[in-house]
Amino acid sequence: MAEVDRTAVTYRYELWRAVTGGILETAGSTFLLLIAVRWYESGASAKALLASGSSVGLLLTPLVVQWVESSQCTPSRFISRAFGLGALICAVMAALPSPGVFIVGGVAASSLMSAVVPLFTQIYQENYPQHRRGRLFARTVMIRIATAAVFSDLGGRLLSAHIGWFRGLLLIFGAAFALSAGWVARYPTMPLKGSGGRNPLRAWHYLREDRVFRQTLICWMLMGFANLMMYPMRVEYLANPRYGLALSVSMIALLTGVIPNLARLVLSPIWGWLFDHMNFFVLRVVLNAGFAAGILTFFLSQTTWGLILGGVVFGVSLAGGDVAWSLWVTKFAPAGRVADYMAIHTFFTGVRGVIAPMVAFHALSVITIGALGWISAGMIVIASLMLLPEARHRRDPSLAQPV
Repeated sequence: MAEVDRTAVTYRYELWRAVTGGILETAGSTFLLLIAVRWYESGASAKALLASGSSVGLLLTPLVVQWVESSQCTPSRFISRAFGLGALICAVMAALPSPGVFIVGGVAASSLMSAVVPLFTQIYQENYPQHRRGRLFARTVMIRIATAAVFSDLGGRLLSAHIGWFRGLLLIFGAAFALSAGWVARYPTMPLKGSGGRNPLRAWHYLREDRVFRQTLICWMLMGFANLMMYPMRVEYLANPRYGLALSVSMIALLTGVIPNLARLVLSPIWGWLFDHMNFFVLRVVLNAGFAAGILTFFLSQTTWGLILGGVVFGVSLAGGDVAWSLWVTKFAPAGRVADYMAIHTFFTGVRGVIAPMVAFHALSVITIGALGWISAGMIVIASLMLLPEARHRRDPSLAQPV
């Protein structure tokens, strides 16, 4: 299939998948944790496990990439099957409403969404031309964000009317999985290029050989750990009476879903253009500053306007994070090894994503949530300082060679 045709077909179905993707995004960002707090009254460990569900899938990405490569199953076919399983899991969670089933099912469904991330990145590498990749990706992200904002409001209103209606919400998530599976199956993809080995750790030699890649991952680990500590804390901070807010479900959905997503929607095309034209390290430092400011603004405020401002700043930064996190390895990796590079990146994201919520929820037994926010902001500042040498030299990682 000609490159133009591959781009057009992929982009067309990505537009449709962005709608269901936006619905599914609200599950991990707001509703699963909200249901755990308000309906099941889950403890710290259960909430932390649920918050780290997508990170569990990221830990599996090296195994997923290795299996897809060795089996010669195309990325689109594997993703489609994974999403089909996600639909089944959501149906079971709705049919068997118990704390154990909910936590295990929530972690499993979230894991399926994240375990296929490197395969999507490989598809973008194959089917989107380099000079337009960021912009094409950002356009579909805009639809996903708009859908997430609208669905956050609708889902919040539904659960505000009666929290017990969460079972209907789970069925909607299942339908979104099923539709996504059908659309992804139509993406034109080729089997992954074989590396001549079956060891799932074979790609790790890139970490040893590529200094710029290694340095960037170290900085991303520090920044990401700080961010992932505070991400689930937004719902905890607003929903738990311990912090003096105990807002309504609809208000929580507004502050954690609607407002940040509206900010993401407005800024996504700008961040997509910047990704295509701006030095990556400078872009990353700017994003880090936004995340640190958003954390401090949100968690040091108990006024409505302060929470709104924190949600806006977080959403603006998240818009850039969507593009940078999903596509940055395409600036580093050889064309045939994008999935391998991404698997290493997502694995480390999974490591911090599993540990960070556990650290955060249990840290709140000894320090205040405001102090935790200051610690997270400090970690992000340190990560940014570590990137400054590369940013100052204006190195273009797309030109970097392994050294």
